[in-house]
Amino acid sequence: MSKLFTEAPTQSPQTFLNFPLINDFEGFAADIAILGVPFGAPYSVDGMANDQSLAPDHIRNWSTLTEIGMTLDNYDFDLGGTLLDGQDIRVVDCGNATASLEDPGAHYANAERAAREIFAANTVLITLGGDHGVPIPIMKALEVLGTDITLVHIDAHLDWRDEINGVKEGYSSVIRRAAELPYIKSIHQIGMRGIGSAKNQEVKDAIAHGCAITTAYQMHDVGMAEVLKTIPDGGTYYLTIDADGIDPSIMPAVLAQTPGGLNWVQLHKLIHGLVNKGRVVGMDLVEITPSTDVGNISMIHAERLLCNFIGATVRAGYYD
Repeated sequence: MSKLFTEAPTQSPQTFLNFPLINDFEGFAADIAILGVPFGAPYSVDGMANDQSLAPDHIRNWSTLTEIGMTLDNYDFDLGGTLLDGQDIRVVDCGNATASLEDPGAHYANAERAAREIFAANTVLITLGGDHGVPIPIMKALEVLGTDITLVHIDAHLDWRDEINGVKEGYSSVIRRAAELPYIKSIHQIGMRGIGSAKNQEVKDAIAHGCAITTAYQMHDVGMAEVLKTIPDGGTYYLTIDADGIDPSIMPAVLAQTPGGLNWVQLHKLIHGLVNKGRVVGMDLVEITPSTDVGNISMIHAERLLCNFIGATVRAGYYD
């Protein structure tokens, strides 16, 4: 794959935690790769450029405002040691999926092609969005793994719309599109609450498909450890996290602030619990709107979430 398919971060040459930038997939080899997919599939002309498209670079830039050496080298009580645990782990940043003025859908195709190369190299992929449409090409790329996938979805909303304004791969349709992929055999949706785009029929469709839906209130009542028990052990997992699934008290930088989401302790239990169930081949974090952040609290939690995921996979022996 040539450099046509990804580009360096757009706001600055900064990468996440200053990990090396790799945007040429010839002979690609890494343990963990980070890929930005800034743009989704807009429902209207004014949605072509939105605040969420700035999030991948904003998260990268924020990760370097703190002392990088501390993040990489100091003891992290979330992990029980340093980020990479003294192991020879190669983490790379692949920049952002390239968009095209001539072809408004090219960025999805480019994201899928990059993700296929990454998964084919047995690399764990972290995708930064962008709106919640951007996991669609990533999930299509999971096909190269040749195995059944269990999808774990954190969100305030169900995301089972078939289309909006004729657009079938936008942010309200991601889980319906995932359900259509033959290798995604099980879907667990956690954190639903409040009012979203779902109509009664979409809820019925999700239930009829066999989705295991745990509302935020059910999750708070029983605890994340009990929710994790409902996800079968020993599988291959993909984790998609819509930032509005997280409580706005710690993730205010979202368009749909809805009380009652996951708190940090629950997120920590989710990340570490899921990683130790089997193999999480990838995760994404989407729907962050940097301009609505309050005191950088969303950036703090985004960076902590990504570092916990990286550190947990290292300790789970993914790269032995």
